[in-house]
Amino acid sequence: MQLAYQALTLLSVLLFLFYGLSCLFADGMAAEFERFGLSRFRRLTGSLEVGGALGLIAGQFFLPVLVVSSAGLVLLMILGVVTRIRVNDPAPEVLPASLLLIMNLYIFSYAVGLVGPG
Repeated sequence: MQLAYQALTLLSVLLFLFYGLSCLFADGMAAEFERFGLSRFRRLTGSLEVGGALGLIAGQFFLPVLVVSSAGLVLLMILGVVTRIRVNDPAPEVLPASLLLIMNLYIFSYAVGLVGPG
């Protein structure tokens, strides 16, 4: 379980850094947020994703930061999944947000002791 936790945390950090920086700087993400009708939230979303990724890193040294960061990323991905469903995206378009939701739910569960090191 410890290895799964570490692998999922590393993957989550890398993906949220990528997606967060894309939200902040990539024209393609600006177009996506426009399509969602949420263009005014693009920079906030990108900042929250980058902050969440950095929080996952800092949380390795200070558990309360891990709990808050992983919970925040879970909430962000719930909103992401709902948004994708609301705009009728096909399942393959909903899958990344769904997987990130599940990954961070596991990280959160591990951080608060709901799942243990096995």
